[in-house]
Amino acid sequence: MAPVEPVESDQAIALRYPRRSLKRAERAFRCSSFRLDLLGDMRSQSISIRQVCGPAGVKSRYSRRNLAELRAENEMMWLIAVGILRREVDGQGLTDSFRLTPMGRQVFESLSSLSPGQYRPTLGDHLYNAWCRWVRWLY
Repeated sequence: MAPVEPVESDQAIALRYPRRSLKRAERAFRCSSFRLDLLGDMRSQSISIRQVCGPAGVKSRYSRRNLAELRAENEMMWLIAVGILRREVDGQGLTDSFRLTPMGRQVFESLSSLSPGQYRPTLGDHLYNAWCRWVRWLY
């Protein structure tokens, strides 16, 4: 895997990720049950798993359908594995909340500029994403 290179800008240091990693992360999010509103809100606050699952997730426009907590947790863990999210930590340890990583911010910016037709994952995207998830479990 290519190294991550910092890029200096006027306000902060931005990280430049390998294009392959960004594409995998974008595909993973597009194939998930989550909506772009989730990433948009995670830019400024942590989001609890309870806000994402069940009717609350649909009402807040975080998920496309009612998700069981275990399903939502599994999908969030995949988004952690591809580099979009991180688990929130407090003084007691890990919490049930999630935040965006710097890569997640770049993925949000990239996906938010797409039209609905461009955003919708293809069957090939779903198959490749499922294969990547399956291979991950082997190691």
